[in-house]
Amino acid sequence: MSWGTELWDQFDNLEKHTQWGIDILEKYIKFVKERTEIELSYAKQLRNLSKKYQPKKNSKEEEEYKYTSCRAFLSTLNEMNDYAGQHEVISENMTAQITVDLARYVQELKQERKSNFHDGRKAQQHIETCWKQLESSKRRFERDCKEADRAQQYFEKMDADINVTKADVEKARQQAQIRHQMAEDSKADYSSILQKFNQEQHEYYHTHIPSIFQKIQEMEERRIVRIGESMKTYAEVDRQVIPIIGKCLDGIVKAAEAIDQKNDSQLVIEAYKSGFEPPGDIEFEDYTQPLKRTVSDNSLSNSRGDGKPELKFGGKSKGKLWPFIKKNKGATPEDFSNLPPEQRRKKLQQKVDELNKEMQKEADQRDAITKMKDVYLKNPQMGDPASLDHKLTEVSQNIDKLRLEAQKFEAWLAEVEGRLPVRGEQTRRQSGMYDGQGGPTGNSCAQDRESPDGSYTEERSQENEVKVLAADFDDEFDDEEPLPAIGTCKALYTFEGQNEGTISVLEGEILYVIEEDKGDGWTRIRRNEDEEGYVPTSYVEVYLDKNAKDS
Repeated sequence: MSWGTELWDQFDNLEKHTQWGIDILEKYIKFVKERTEIELSYAKQLRNLSKKYQPKKNSKEEEEYKYTSCRAFLSTLNEMNDYAGQHEVISENMTAQITVDLARYVQELKQERKSNFHDGRKAQQHIETCWKQLESSKRRFERDCKEADRAQQYFEKMDADINVTKADVEKARQQAQIRHQMAEDSKADYSSILQKFNQEQHEYYHTHIPSIFQKIQEMEERRIVRIGESMKTYAEVDRQVIPIIGKCLDGIVKAAEAIDQKNDSQLVIEAYKSGFEPPGDIEFEDYTQPLKRTVSDNSLSNSRGDGKPELKFGGKSKGKLWPFIKKNKGATPEDFSNLPPEQRRKKLQQKVDELNKEMQKEADQRDAITKMKDVYLKNPQMGDPASLDHKLTEVSQNIDKLRLEAQKFEAWLAEVEGRLPVRGEQTRRQSGMYDGQGGPTGNSCAQDRESPDGSYTEERSQENEVKVLAADFDDEFDDEEPLPAIGTCKALYTFEGQNEGTISVLEGEILYVIEEDKGDGWTRIRRNEDEEGYVPTSYVEVYLDKNAKDS
């Protein structure tokens, strides 16, 4: 099977076919190039996605990654980053091993094709030139023969005419001889050229064209083999990264399997445990007996000057017992006394650890300066030892300050660890200070304690129970007059009051204001005599009116 023998007369078609082959190769190169661009774009998007969901440093999100499920998610993000890297590897390898290589090969192929078809056209032009020479010689031979025949006929006519002179006859005879000689010469020339053309034509169709077409055939077959090899490389580049991608996926599975729900549950306990003991049982209060009774653990005991308890659930001077109200809205105390015991202990321990790290850092700096000073003492040309005294003194002072600060927080920590509540133990707090001066007197009152969800409970001494008359308590409770309205408000948004002490309102509803926002973000309102509670201040528009009638 040879193009030279089978396609000897298909020069133009072979030229078109080989050009089509180069176009196919360039199309494949473009395909691979676009694939590499897609891989790079995909890798970039994966990296951006991974970066987008990475926890921000020194943020609340970073603290969330102590949970195993969040750590598994972080591992997934890291593995996806590595996964993206493998797609970048695919792009790089396809570019280097296919796109660049084939682009260079295409240029070589075009040059080789141009050279082969140039040789073919040259041979074609040569045989065409020989054919033209043959045709020219043939026409000249034919023309000379016709001229010789006419000259012979003219001579015979002149020779037969008795009226023509002998000189004219001789002239006609000579002309006929010349024409015959020219015809013979043309015949010899035509024969020679014909013989040469046949030889050239034989070489053209049996030597030159087969050789050139064979080169073109080999060139085309190399192109076909090359594109096949490139396709294998295309698949192999993908196959090479499959094990690493598999490891990335295995890493995600391993991280998912490492999720420990029990551990996460324990971390929730550690994060939000208050350290308070649950309240005790509520004692039965017998209103049929005109005797003094003991206030239960969950009752509010506010003593008046005359020893009579005063129970009011809403006045400007009374503490709010709603579970969602937070006390101490100002700056956080240095000793974290606004926090429940367990949370306070954790904050103090964290502060002590931070101070110890800072002291260690300062100590390392002091050691480095001391070593440098020793070097200066041994080698004065390197520097003045006295120049380091000021820095050394400053670092030592910093260490002393940090040590005193750490001792202060360690003292608070020891106090908290010694006062973590045990059932039945008396614990009391007043604005962050603990009252250890004995039991309450007649003019003392139970102190409020803030639980982690914002609720307040009361603490009392087991040794000193506050007793009040049942009748007095009943009078104070039953005779409690509702607070007067100090204005009205309009609900800007609908609020679902689901916590105790809150009240639900509908958008556009008009209600009475009975207590302004005290800085805690809540306003006390009333709908009617039986419905009152707190709503977020931002949910209502308040219109204060000191002359408003009591509801």
